[in-house]
Amino acid sequence: MDRMFTGLHKMDQQLFYKINGSKLYRSFFGMITHLGGSKISILSILSLAFISLFYPSIRPAVPQAFLVLSVSHIIMHFIKRSVKRIRPYLSLPDVMLHGHPFEDHSFPSGHATAIFSITIPFMLQFPAVIVILFPISVLVAYSRVVLGVHYPSDVLAGAFLALAIAVLVFVV
Repeated sequence: MDRMFTGLHKMDQQLFYKINGSKLYRSFFGMITHLGGSKISILSILSLAFISLFYPSIRPAVPQAFLVLSVSHIIMHFIKRSVKRIRPYLSLPDVMLHGHPFEDHSFPSGHATAIFSITIPFMLQFPAVIVILFPISVLVAYSRVVLGVHYPSDVLAGAFLALAIAVLVFVV
């Protein structure tokens, strides 16, 4: 079992270096990453609530997105405190860090959790928007690795956490 986890961790590090080593799009990803930040996430929910006054068809997805965002972030914080994974720029040599360093732990990614928490309820309600919302969500998650603050498995875990909570909320 240890060999399996060691192998997965090594693959995670190798993929991290391939993504983090890309200098070409660092400023683009430095901007897009904010779509998963707390200020934009909260502003998005409030904006969607306002927009739903004029477009009643989106009304059911707005409280679902708010609920998924809230529940997933509570769970994410408990996981971060339990796992205590050190961020890659603190544990790996030659990481290119873009932006300010974070004080909390790496696993799972809060930005990936947030963006998927907001977009998945809309993708479930309106499958046609997947072609827009899924690439945006993936770009935000990818940006966290490009910027050197998360491993690929951190962003996958954040996306999966958001998906799991969204499916539970959608079914119930």
